[in-house]
Amino acid sequence: MTTFRLRAAHPGQGNVQTLTRARLIDSPHPVDIELTDAVITDIRPTASRPATGEPIDVDGRVVIPGLWDHHVHFTLWSITSKRVDVSGATSAAETAALLGRAARQHHDGPLVGVGFRDALWSDRPSATLLDAVAGEIPVVLLSADLHAVWLNTAALHRFGYPSDHSGLLTEDAAFAVQGQLDEIPEPVSDAWADDAARAAAARGVTGVTDMEMAWNKDAWERRTQAGSTHLRVSFGIYAQHLDRAIEERLQSGFVIPHTHGLVSVGPFKIITDGSLNARTAYCDDPYSGRGAGNGMLNIQPADLTTLMSKAASAGLDCAVHAIGDQANALALTAYGESGAVGTIEHAQLMRPSDVLRMAQLGVAASVQPEHAMDDRDIADAYWRGRTERSFMMRSFLDAGVRLAFGSDAPVARLDPWAAIAAAVSRARDGKEPWHAEQSITPREALAASVPHGRLTPRVGDTADLALLDSNDPLAATAEQLRAMTVGGTILNGRWTHRAI
Repeated sequence: MTTFRLRAAHPGQGNVQTLTRARLIDSPHPVDIELTDAVITDIRPTASRPATGEPIDVDGRVVIPGLWDHHVHFTLWSITSKRVDVSGATSAAETAALLGRAARQHHDGPLVGVGFRDALWSDRPSATLLDAVAGEIPVVLLSADLHAVWLNTAALHRFGYPSDHSGLLTEDAAFAVQGQLDEIPEPVSDAWADDAARAAAARGVTGVTDMEMAWNKDAWERRTQAGSTHLRVSFGIYAQHLDRAIEERLQSGFVIPHTHGLVSVGPFKIITDGSLNARTAYCDDPYSGRGAGNGMLNIQPADLTTLMSKAASAGLDCAVHAIGDQANALALTAYGESGAVGTIEHAQLMRPSDVLRMAQLGVAASVQPEHAMDDRDIADAYWRGRTERSFMMRSFLDAGVRLAFGSDAPVARLDPWAAIAAAVSRARDGKEPWHAEQSITPREALAASVPHGRLTPRVGDTADLALLDSNDPLAATAEQLRAMTVGGTILNGRWTHRAI
């Protein structure tokens, strides 16, 4: 039987509410959870004494710490629903046809589509293919992994490229186009971000790490001060803003004033290589078949170490994007040389020796399990003979590497239950499990989706909680995890989502 540590709230102090008849993971006995303002002040067996403050019967729901998405591009995610979804297209011609239908109702500015995955297409993206369906309307298509854009001739002119360009841009050139596309009026962008934050709260999310490639501090100050207070946000800082962050003495974990305590400084983010779909992830061995080559580096190793050392000296953690096995190896070398602390973002293809090195350096793996489901066929085609080393979640845990799950939204949707299900089953859409030896347990997957990896709230914790409509999430199937419904979400003691 679980023994609970008790700490009674002082009568008359603060706003008190008590969640009655709650359940905690690993305990069959119902408990009452008392919240005073933003803090859990008591956890006691149900009915052991009268409920304090406002009693709220949660009817046996399992209460866990609020979920966290450790890697999102929040503004980009919030505007994705306003764009043309081409993720279901299986060829360049089919994608162009979708854009052609949308172009007939398009009136102003570039026509933007999202979600194309061209790695396995039999035909190739080209500007002329889009010209045939959209004419003089500028068309910009963002790849699902955000590492490529596909433009028609009108869009090439708009962004300063010659008419004879193929229309396909990757890496830094693609990021530059995306940055200009995202120049949406702030009131509009903030309203969409608020909608996206509410939707995340409805999935039990209380916090995100926002890796938007922008100066995020101002955006989140503005949003929280305007009343968008549905999430905690830890914002990333990119190289183009590193000097500004240092001048403002920003350090990882520092809470930004006047944001209701919700916005904090996150990591210094740096992108070392590309992606699998674009065949730009930097690998030891050449890609199989079409697109031969090892990928590409976006930054040289010496420059990576210099930047990480500079960030670490200023008190910033690091978040290093690395997908290919050689990029991961170089990133770990830079961690060792710089003395920085932080994460590898994605860590999709790894040398086994580097998994051990990651544990020795104390570098966490910030992984997006749904990417394994999206990329499995592409990996089988282009990383043939080495896919047993991709998305090595079981190996990470066995080696002692901490896992932190995210979505990379809009690359995958912002839904931690999808990530949890993918990590547990290594399957989706009726397919057989892909490298089932790398699957992990529901307990391990859920721990990678909450702060500190602890599944049971404690007295003294901040009251960030999710109330699950499940008798036992640790016994749920992958399908049940994907379909998990959330009866309520509490942030700082406030309900951000309530369906009970």
